[in-house]
Amino acid sequence: MMDIAYVCEWEKRPKSNHCPSIPLVCAWSCRNLIAFTTDLKNEEDDKGLDNAFITNITTPVDLSHMIHIIDTDHPWDVYSINSGHNEIISCLEWDQSGSRLLSADGDGQIKCWGMTEHLVNSWECAQSSSVDGDPIVALSWLHNGVKLALHVEKSGSTNFGEKFSRVKFSPSLTLFGGKPMEGWLAVTVSGLVTVSLLKPNGTLLTASESLCRLRGRVALADIAFTGGGNIVVAATDGSSSSPVQFYKVCVSVVNEKCRIDTELLPSLFMRCTTDPLRRDKYPAVTHLKFLTRENSEQVLLCASSQMGSIVECWSLRKEGLPVNNIFQHRSPVVGEKQPMTLKWRILSTTNDLDRVSAVALPKLPISISNTDLKVASDTKFFPGLGLALAFHDGSIQILHRLSLQTVGMFYGSSGSSQRVGEEPAIKRQRAGGPMLHFKALQFSWTSLALVGIDNHGKLHMFRVSPSMGQMLDMNTLLRHLLFLLEYCMVTGYDWWDVLLHAQPGMVHNLLEKLHEEYMRQNQALQQVLSTRIVAVKASLCKLSSATAARACDFHAKLLLIAISSTLKSLLRPHVLNTPDKSPGDRLSEICAKNTDTDIDKVMINLKTEEFVLDGPPLQSLQQLIQWVGDFVLYLLANLPNQGSIVRPGFGFLRDGASLGMLREMLVMIRIWGLLKPGCLPIYTATSDNQDSMFLLFRLLTKLWLCSRDESHPQDPDETLIDECCLLPSQLLVPSMDWLPINDGVITKIQGKHQLRLQFGKPYTLPGVNPNAQVEIFRSPASQRVDHLRCLHLGISPTEDSKACTRCGCVTMLRSPNKTNATRQWEQRWIKNCLCGGLWRRIPSTLS
Repeated sequence: MMDIAYVCEWEKRPKSNHCPSIPLVCAWSCRNLIAFTTDLKNEEDDKGLDNAFITNITTPVDLSHMIHIIDTDHPWDVYSINSGHNEIISCLEWDQSGSRLLSADGDGQIKCWGMTEHLVNSWECAQSSSVDGDPIVALSWLHNGVKLALHVEKSGSTNFGEKFSRVKFSPSLTLFGGKPMEGWLAVTVSGLVTVSLLKPNGTLLTASESLCRLRGRVALADIAFTGGGNIVVAATDGSSSSPVQFYKVCVSVVNEKCRIDTELLPSLFMRCTTDPLRRDKYPAVTHLKFLTRENSEQVLLCASSQMGSIVECWSLRKEGLPVNNIFQHRSPVVGEKQPMTLKWRILSTTNDLDRVSAVALPKLPISISNTDLKVASDTKFFPGLGLALAFHDGSIQILHRLSLQTVGMFYGSSGSSQRVGEEPAIKRQRAGGPMLHFKALQFSWTSLALVGIDNHGKLHMFRVSPSMGQMLDMNTLLRHLLFLLEYCMVTGYDWWDVLLHAQPGMVHNLLEKLHEEYMRQNQALQQVLSTRIVAVKASLCKLSSATAARACDFHAKLLLIAISSTLKSLLRPHVLNTPDKSPGDRLSEICAKNTDTDIDKVMINLKTEEFVLDGPPLQSLQQLIQWVGDFVLYLLANLPNQGSIVRPGFGFLRDGASLGMLREMLVMIRIWGLLKPGCLPIYTATSDNQDSMFLLFRLLTKLWLCSRDESHPQDPDETLIDECCLLPSQLLVPSMDWLPINDGVITKIQGKHQLRLQFGKPYTLPGVNPNAQVEIFRSPASQRVDHLRCLHLGISPTEDSKACTRCGCVTMLRSPNKTNATRQWEQRWIKNCLCGGLWRRIPSTLS
């Protein structure tokens, strides 16, 4: 049911039996970034880390106050932040976009961290607030009002809008016009709730209020949100014999001041304290969590002793209020309803368990009513229905989050997983000294992966099977992975954890089914998702050596779409009172209707005054224009070779839309060449009177005519193939390095073997070139390329560069050109790569 994907460990760990008691915390963002803290706190442990691992730090620091951030595909590339916290960090929370991080400590300090220059390995503190001397026990961002529901029962529907729907949900606080106000909320150990609001001008508005009139110690707390915009806080003093209290918190802004109103809600006593056999067996409440942040009506509680634990799941329900016998016989008033009250009722409880060390709850927004559970049972879709418990013996159990029945286990040191009811093949040997166990657990956003931090400072990553231990046929498994890929496309979340389960043999079927589902959507939605689906296809293709060439094509298509949009956006109508269509739309319409192979005849039908631009913008974009020209030449020159093996460019031969886009750009470039000859692509021809663009446009048009009808594509005729065979003797064909080097672990963990990694040391399989599958498509020269500026950087670049965490695309960190047109192009990928991945800085020696 679970298996290890990889294990990362600190370099040069000390051989010590010291087992720190400080709890670790970790948080997993929707962009597949993981933030975690260490529990190293004494001198012996401080010496255990190699100084080279700590970046941006020159003086000795207390490592228990460090925050470490990694992206899951490059877990060795860790960025460590000297947080500036004076006490142990107790909470970490990502915002809904996965780009900002909150940290809170035992001294009441809260810091908001943001990326520097949009780099995942460069962070700075943007805002901070504090409740001096009052330790923080719970922390959360305010809700932004966006909630998506996952309808498993409609997973077979052809409409994304039916599978994933927006739920009416109010933000915690709104600005003028209904825009959600950003900020965070924290609960302190003394029973105080503090709110910090980020005003549009960048200043911070803070306020604090007691949860109730009689303040008491809060050992554990959690925060949830209601659809009406309220906040619910659950709190306990840590004793299982004390009630678990619930409070409603309302935040508002009155006269430029933050106001907090609190109200007491129904409380509960744990069932184990009312059981005579367990009354004093589990004295401490060790874990308190709402099942989801957006469901304040279901809560999970864990009570423990030194010997074991018990877990209970509770639900808040409306019940009729019993009426005194005096009023039973009076005649009821018309329309009168029975008075109702809210009561906590226990849903399920476990038997006695081993001592629980950590709890992880799924983030997938699946409803957990009995009806939905029956649907999940019928469809066999189980992701999001299991919660994870880690125990002090090193094992992990996956429990059904409503019935709390065990559905799978991982036996720590045996490195294998078994189903419920099976005995481990080899009984685990208990070593001397402290037992290795997990002190922090977090599910990924699709619940298909689990990260854990153990008490020796190691980071473990696990796959969690979508079948939850059930036997599934291949078609059902493919349908579930497809459903989650579609969910990631619609939400914009990263799909790295879904790729963990996509074996190389599944790639072809997933690609075809994903394309079929996409083509069934309406035009507006297709346009919104047009680049996301190309990025998903590219990352899928990299999982198999058989489809690596198609990954080249998808990366080329992303670049092609971006260049086309940028060049068309430079066009301006000649007069102000223009019709509805822009010059770019008119260009597309005319090129689609005019099937002439003569580029000059197509050009005559256009209003050339709309293409008049100043010289500097055109000249600064020459490298993009050159890429378009080289790309067309490469496609046509390799047309005769496509039948032997699948090579880069093969996917474009029947892609009428992309070929049409290339045609449009050749026409546009031809016009610009009349105004500024220096912007034209440069070809090396064997004849001085060779009109290269005229020749390429003619051959491209013939190829486009064969494939423009996607429902009935035709094979290129013999005449076209013969002409393309002659191209290398007429023009020098460039080598096209489209596929960035993907050095992540996703391509190395498709098998079931375990990887052991060290922070700061990139991993490669022994004796295997990690880029072997793409070397056949590359030129032997080792020139480094800026993939997005289409520039050659030389063999040993001196410029600082950044690489995409998803596709490996490399580009320079600083722009070498400052013209407006270049800035417009670079703004397209300043925050994210063209594939949507995040950027990480890479040293100049590795770029």
